[in-house]
Amino acid sequence: MSKILTSDAVKPAPAAASRIQRLLCWEGFLLAVTLTVFVANALASPYFLNIWNLSDATFNFTEKAIIVLPMAMLIIAREIDLSVASTMALSSTVMGFCAQAGMNTPLLVCVGLGVGLLCGLCNGILVTRFNLSSIVITIGTMSLYRGITYILLGDQALNTWPESFAWFGQGYVWGALSFEFALFIVLAAIFAFLLHKTNFGRRTYAIGNNPTGAWYSGINVKRHNLILFALVGLMAGLAAVLLTSRLGSTRPTLALGWELSVVTMAVLGGVNILGGAGSMVGVIIAAFLMGLVTFGLSLLNVPGIVMSIVVGAMLIVVISLPIITRRIVQRRRM
Repeated sequence: MSKILTSDAVKPAPAAASRIQRLLCWEGFLLAVTLTVFVANALASPYFLNIWNLSDATFNFTEKAIIVLPMAMLIIAREIDLSVASTMALSSTVMGFCAQAGMNTPLLVCVGLGVGLLCGLCNGILVTRFNLSSIVITIGTMSLYRGITYILLGDQALNTWPESFAWFGQGYVWGALSFEFALFIVLAAIFAFLLHKTNFGRRTYAIGNNPTGAWYSGINVKRHNLILFALVGLMAGLAAVLLTSRLGSTRPTLALGWELSVVTMAVLGGVNILGGAGSMVGVIIAAFLMGLVTFGLSLLNVPGIVMSIVVGAMLIVVISLPIITRRIVQRRRM
């Protein structure tokens, strides 16, 4: 009897160990690719290893990476928000009109965060309260928020901002360490702790693996997902503050196409697009990888359309590679 109990007790351990090994293998692979890209950039351009150029490289991904932190959790919970770039544009536009009205910097930041939060809550309410598909709803709100921005701005750009507002996107906290990058590091640590060390994170995985089972186990799935949508909207509003501050202007095309980059970062970091699996460490490494790729291409004067092709190709490869590998393994077994 004791042998049977012992055998049953140790059965889950290999499966858990296998999942951890697969996760570490993917993160290790990403880290190796990131180091390879870093070395390739250093060899391709003599300006790459300059400390200030490396600091500038962080501006290529920090705003997107800040959004991908809650987006990864949302995807793990089997939902998605494709309206984040339009949310940024709307937040920036509202901030621009408030700045023209004479609003000071602290209030402008609150406006940007507030608009982003409201957009996220709107998405979450439509999805959770009316049981609608998040991909369909957020495609709709993506057009809605961007359309409102075009109606408000037309072809004009808003360039009137308080002098102190520029610090959020252009300021440095110590040496070459920018405020944006420092803020990303702090937020990455917070979201990693939230996902991997708290009950909220465990509920996120439970919902992603089996929403019905999570509901019957006592988890309020709708409220949980509403909070995740609100977090994504809030971080999109924060990214709008940083990007608008860095550019010093706002226009209807702000952050156009960024939703693709954000989703690519999440999936490249090992987040299962179908939900239930993913690691914040992998997402953070993926953010650095994409930042190095785009910055390296920009140093080589590669056109922006080519960068878009690279990002799209990365998304296709990362999504299709595990599926193709799984099918090959299944065929060999048969």
